[in-house]
Amino acid sequence: MKVQESFGALTDRRFAWYFTARTVSTAGHVMVPVALAFAVLHIDQSAAALAQVLGVRTLTMVVFLLVGGVVADRFSRIVVLQVSHVLTFVTQALAATLIISGHATLTQLTVIEGVNGAVAAFTMPAMMGIVPLVVDRARLQQANALLSFSRSGLAIIGPAVAGLLVVGVGPGWALAVDALTYAVAIVCLTRVGLPRPSDDTRSRRQSMVRELREGWSEFTRREWLWVVVLAFGLTNAIHAGVIGVLGPLVAKSTEAIGEAGWGLVLSAEAVGTVLMTLVMLRLSLAHPLRAGMVAVCVLAVPMALLGVAPAIVPVAVGFLLAGAAGEVFGVGWNTALHEHVPVSVLSRVSSYDALGSFVAIPIGTFLYGWLATIADLETLMVVSAVVYVVISLSALLSRSVRDLGRATEEPDEPTARRGPARGAPGPEGPVAVGPGS
Repeated sequence: MKVQESFGALTDRRFAWYFTARTVSTAGHVMVPVALAFAVLHIDQSAAALAQVLGVRTLTMVVFLLVGGVVADRFSRIVVLQVSHVLTFVTQALAATLIISGHATLTQLTVIEGVNGAVAAFTMPAMMGIVPLVVDRARLQQANALLSFSRSGLAIIGPAVAGLLVVGVGPGWALAVDALTYAVAIVCLTRVGLPRPSDDTRSRRQSMVRELREGWSEFTRREWLWVVVLAFGLTNAIHAGVIGVLGPLVAKSTEAIGEAGWGLVLSAEAVGTVLMTLVMLRLSLAHPLRAGMVAVCVLAVPMALLGVAPAIVPVAVGFLLAGAAGEVFGVGWNTALHEHVPVSVLSRVSSYDALGSFVAIPIGTFLYGWLATIADLETLMVVSAVVYVVISLSALLSRSVRDLGRATEEPDEPTARRGPARGAPGPEGPVAVGPGS
């Protein structure tokens, strides 16, 4: 495959504008963790204060995820995304103004981030349903890889830029830049043309409860889908506990890594992701979930190394490999969803996916915080790595996971939504309705 063909998805004007919008908004988004953390610590120098702000954001996101999936399937996903970006722009601009003026309080930032969490619950399902509507089916994996390449590349430089802004002009200005990126993304999204819902589709709309039930039915009837989500619900709890809680603890207490070294090893993970993305632009996965679940076992490598070889070089190499492996799964998973789930229910299905994946993260965080007080850290990390691998490979016991291949045709619509009208002409003519993004 020629190099220029690896970027062929960008030749579609609609995807190019969508890619631009995602890239610009992501540039601001990756700076938020650093900016927000220092903004909160400037007000209250305690871990409890930071946990309060971040915890409320996660909680509101989880609470509204299913509603967000219904809304994204019911209305134009571009409009949903634009509205969510407007709300993000307003809230982040408000937070920036309060911080820069010196009037921000912990309660204010908690409320603002709570709103942002709720908005994210609408943003993610909407994004999942857009890509197949703006790019040819044959280029779905390529489009996902391009989006991932942009996201991963920015994840390398974004935190560093945020750190410079925090040190140079203050955390409020970093949040102001984030708000500005969403304003620019809103303009870019106006150039993305999606088909409008047909009259037939509008007439078949049901109550929110019934649409949630329909989404749940579509989620549970695909064994490969719920098996992988169940596996990740468990492994995410382990990953959040080991990498999120024990990792910084070991790094800070080990001279061979240290606080600065911990930042470097996390950057190594992002580098691994970017490098693998370049491979995924040219490599087609015949069985995306089989490759993904085998690859994701590599995420256990840095967990084990933190326990048995807590030094910056081996741990950084482990994280680099983990980043590359995680990218194989990420692209494979998104492509499987896009090719095998009908677009009319994709946002709801993805909201159940996100709920199952995210709900265990705070559980793992609190669990490992307790386990660290009663168990030897080296043993805990090694055992966790082994369990992580066992759970990941157990998903392959399902034939539907092992044998899921690439789809050349659009998946069947849910029975309740079948009918003569599958889509409607958009600004550039008829658009085939396929799996979402």
